[in-house]
Amino acid sequence: MSTYVKAFYKTGAYVGKIHSEDHRGTVVEILSVIKHPKQGDLHNPNSIDVPLFHERKALANHEKAIIPTSMIKPHNAGFLEYKDSLIKAVTEYEESLLESSTAFSDACYNALQEVKKEYQLMYRISFP
Repeated sequence: MSTYVKAFYKTGAYVGKIHSEDHRGTVVEILSVIKHPKQGDLHNPNSIDVPLFHERKALANHEKAIIPTSMIKPHNAGFLEYKDSLIKAVTEYEESLLESSTAFSDACYNALQEVKKEYQLMYRISFP
């Protein structure tokens, strides 16, 4: 397997490196965000009439996550530094939500705005 891997965790995608493996899966250290996780209730997709509309953050820089081995692929391409990748992934997700004009995409966009506030505090970054 390559030095770096592409790991899919819940609805997000990341670049990382394998830290260890055990019976639960592969522990991946997160280095970059490829795709930001979706907002909302994963068990009721595209629905806003749910008990809790989740605000979901991306895995953190150098966070170690246990990921099923089947959700890990070699990553041989370059990748952005964590902060830059987070900004890019959030911006791309925002743009996709703004292209759709549904109640669900509006709710996701609003939830993402709250997540962005936390990112700005955690990583001292600003978004375009």
